[in-house]
Amino acid sequence: MESQEKATVNEIPKAKGVGATAERSTIEFPYSDLDSAIEIVRGVHEVGGTACEYDQLAAHMGLEAKGGGFRIRVTSAKIYGLLNYERGGRTSLTDLGIKIIDPQSDKPARAEAFLKVPLFAKVFEEFKGRQLPPQAGLERAMITYGVGAKVAKNARQVLMRSAKQAGYFDLSQDRLTAPPIRETEREEKKQKPPGETDKKTGGDDGGSRLHPAFQLLLQTLPDPGTEWDAKQRMNWLVMANSAFNMIYKSEQDAKEIEINLKP
Repeated sequence: MESQEKATVNEIPKAKGVGATAERSTIEFPYSDLDSAIEIVRGVHEVGGTACEYDQLAAHMGLEAKGGGFRIRVTSAKIYGLLNYERGGRTSLTDLGIKIIDPQSDKPARAEAFLKVPLFAKVFEEFKGRQLPPQAGLERAMITYGVGAKVAKNARQVLMRSAKQAGYFDLSQDRLTAPPIRETEREEKKQKPPGETDKKTGGDDGGSRLHPAFQLLLQTLPDPGTEWDAKQRMNWLVMANSAFNMIYKSEQDAKEIEINLKP
C-alpha cells in the first residue's frame, strides 16, 4: 500500500512543508485522531448538508484552506472513510460520515471508522483480546507493519486516542476490544409500535428505510408554521440535489439541475 502522502497528494491541496520532514511510511494512517476527523464531517454538514467546497469548509472552521493543519485534518477524515475529495475542490460525506454524526448510529460508526484505517486494523488484528505492549514495544511493532521510524510515536498516540474515542477501551484499558452494541437498543428499535411517528420522517418505520443523507436533510427542515424564506428554501433544495447526485446514478449525458431564485 502506498504511503499517506503519496496516496493523497493528487486529491487534497498540499501545503508547503507538509510531509517534508516526515519519513515515508508504507502503511496508511491519519495524523489526527477520530474526534478531530468528526469535527471536519460536522463542518461539511453545517456548510452544505452532505457536500461543500473545500475553501468553504476551511472558512467555516476558521482555518487556511492551504494550511498544513487543515489539509491534515481533511486527509485524516478521508482515511477514516468519512468523506471523499473530488477533483475540483469539493468534499462530500460518505455513508459512514453521515452515520457518524447521527446520534442513533454514531457509536457503531465510530467503531467502523477506526478499523477503516489500515494501520489501526492491523494493530487490532495482531493484539485483539491481548494486552497491548508498552509504548516502545507498540511503536516497534508499528514499524514492522510499515510505519516510518520517525513518525511511529505520533502514529501510536493517534491510535490510542482514536481507539478510546471509538470505544475500543470501554471494556479494558490495556487491550483493544470491539465495543459492545447493546441488544436492548436493537430490541427497542424492533418493537417500535406500528404507527408511531418519528419527528421529521413523516411515517412509522418508513423513515428508517431512507438513505442517511435524506434523514439528515429532513432533520434540518423547520417546524410547520414557522418562517422559512425563499433563500433558505433554495439552499435546502441545493443540499437535496447534492444528495441525489451522491446516491443515485444518472445518464452520462444527463443535464445538470440548476436551482436559483427568480428576481
